[in-house]
Amino acid sequence: MKTTMDPRTVSPPFRRDDSTDGGDLLSKLARAGLVARGFVYGVIGALAIGLAAGAGGKTTSQTGALKTIAHEPVGTVALIALTIGLAAYAAWQILKAACGVEAGERMDAGDRLSALTGGVAYAFLCGVAVEILLGSSPSGGGARQETAGVLGWPGGPVYVAVVGVVLFGTGLYQGYKGAARKFCEDSRVSRMSPAVRRTFTALGVAGYCSRGVTFALIGYGLVKAAIDYSPRSAVGLDGALQELIHASYGPLLLGIVAAGFIAFALFSIADARYHRV
Repeated sequence: MKTTMDPRTVSPPFRRDDSTDGGDLLSKLARAGLVARGFVYGVIGALAIGLAAGAGGKTTSQTGALKTIAHEPVGTVALIALTIGLAAYAAWQILKAACGVEAGERMDAGDRLSALTGGVAYAFLCGVAVEILLGSSPSGGGARQETAGVLGWPGGPVYVAVVGVVLFGTGLYQGYKGAARKFCEDSRVSRMSPAVRRTFTALGVAGYCSRGVTFALIGYGLVKAAIDYSPRSAVGLDGALQELIHASYGPLLLGIVAAGFIAFALFSIADARYHRV
């Protein structure tokens, strides 16, 4: 639960000001990062849509999306821009977690943990982008190889199970955030026209619910891997999407989730303008 703070006690760049989009460094980091996040999810969704439609697409992770971008015309330029955006997003999330304040409101422990986790994850993804730009190939072992390594640690299955439970819970929360439209609380929806607000809300609902499905599948796979002591059950984002394609009505389910990822991409880019920072 966020509690409102007296704006006079909040130092820049955290002072809430609904009359402006913000021109400080934190605001610029946030908006650049949201655009970068949108482009990454857009590539993942577009590739998965192609697979669901039988047009030769594939499932991929965020790392795979960056590799795909790098191989396109002007891919190096696009990847440099995305690297800057991912670094900005990571810095914004970590700074929020450290200060515990967003848009003039104090964040609770759950919000700070979520911001810290997101910041670390996107910092890692930024590092992967730098590796690609430098011509090296990021490790392609994936979730199964990483899980196999952790399972071999003393108490490894417990660590894997805990991460799985956290990710599964994150998936449930993402789904709830979408279905309950909680994301609107973080954006200046009052500035939008009715038509823009409806579109923005629809994109957010579809996007967060799709993320919820994939996070829950990844978490479930990790818990199962810990219980069975078998890394074969562990999946990353690409593996979670593959699970959908092999289920009953798989192409339809994958198409729905992939469309949700594209919706989340568009939502993120739109939110770069309206997000309260």
